[in-house]
Amino acid sequence: MKLTLSKKILSLFFLSLAFTILFSFFFIHFLYSKLYLESIEESIVYQGKRTAAHYHFGELSDDIIEKIQWYNVVSEYEIIVVDRLDDLSSYFPYQVNYEKLVDSTDRKTLEKGSYVLKKGYVEELNREILGAIFPIRGKDSLIGFIYIYVPLAAIQDVFKESIPLLIAAGSGFFVILFLLINQVWRSLFSPLRKLEGLASNISHGDYSGRVDTNRSDEIGQLARAFNTMSSSLEAQEERKREFTSNLAHEMRTPLTYISGYTHALQQNTDSTSPNPEAKNYLNTIEKETARLSKLINDLTDLNHLQEGLFTVDEQPIVVAQLLVDTIDLFRIRFSSRSIQLKLELEEDLIILGDPDRIQQVFYNTIDNAVKYVSEGGTIQIRLHVKTRVVRYVVQNDGLTISEEDLSRMGERFFRTDKARTRTTGGTGLGLSIVKEIVRLHHGTFAMDSNPTTGTIVTIDLPLFTDEEETT
Repeated sequence: MKLTLSKKILSLFFLSLAFTILFSFFFIHFLYSKLYLESIEESIVYQGKRTAAHYHFGELSDDIIEKIQWYNVVSEYEIIVVDRLDDLSSYFPYQVNYEKLVDSTDRKTLEKGSYVLKKGYVEELNREILGAIFPIRGKDSLIGFIYIYVPLAAIQDVFKESIPLLIAAGSGFFVILFLLINQVWRSLFSPLRKLEGLASNISHGDYSGRVDTNRSDEIGQLARAFNTMSSSLEAQEERKREFTSNLAHEMRTPLTYISGYTHALQQNTDSTSPNPEAKNYLNTIEKETARLSKLINDLTDLNHLQEGLFTVDEQPIVVAQLLVDTIDLFRIRFSSRSIQLKLELEEDLIILGDPDRIQQVFYNTIDNAVKYVSEGGTIQIRLHVKTRVVRYVVQNDGLTISEEDLSRMGERFFRTDKARTRTTGGTGLGLSIVKEIVRLHHGTFAMDSNPTTGTIVTIDLPLFTDEEETT
């Protein structure tokens, strides 16, 4: 899955948050083990050695044991003094980490005069303990053993005073971090989102958008580069429109003369000469003149639509009836090519728009479907409501359009039929006009093509509702 830049930054923030929490957890455990446990261990070892050092000579008398017991009362540690190691289990009848307090290895260590540390969980006390067993030496042998231990406080008890401070400081840190990231987020992505929207408009032929910015960083440089590109494209598009407008204007007069003279020659040929070759030439000239005239009219219409010179004569349209009337114009062509028509209509659908222009949308899209459908193929036309829009769909099972060509559909003079044969004809302006009319009616145009479904044109136009009529 590919992540966007915004999601990457969010992921980085949450990863940082998780890492910080994890680090704090381990740091607290480090403090617990290094500071608290080590200080307890050092204290026990020091106290045990100091206590055992008092009894290097003589025997472990009752008086000495009594003094140790008294120290047990006033001390924070639990102290047990026994003459024999086996007696220790009577005073401390618990297992440490579910094992005996003293094993054979511990005995050997104690017999050598060294102390033994004991740390682990005691089930009866329901907590960890830390302790040590110290041997007491007489003149010739061991005369007793001292066992000092202390139940360890839980980690939350050790840091109960500092945890609220840590939580408060951590919360403040993350609030400040969130505010900083939010500010950076807005500063970074607000112009980028605007650039994205304007770039989308450019892809649909609107070059008027600009990004206002006073920034001098990389985002500002990108915005200025985008503005320069938009201005260049807008100027280039204006020159193209001006050229085509001048061309169309200049060609109207000679085409009118050619059409008139051709018609006059046809009448003269019919009355004076039965030459079929001359008639064929004149018919060809007349057809090509008509085709050029249609091209000029389409160019003029497209320029007017794109330059905003055309105003939509809005009125409620019963769009299903308008579509049926348009389909009737193709009945002869359907029959001549054995084309099957599948029609699915929802009646009483109303849109607000210009009837002539909406019919032009229907005509151009159906005309394209008829031109490129296979002989004896099928054309499906659907009209239905889809989430407050009227969806018009034309689908044919003929020529499949490649992805490269699909992205260019609707450009001036672009056709998938590179040969531009007379069987398909067309000026390459039909879909351009459709897209502009749909745009002026606040609708959307989409096109898809693959070998499974054929070529599908989908147009959405806003549905006219009773609430709009009331307002």
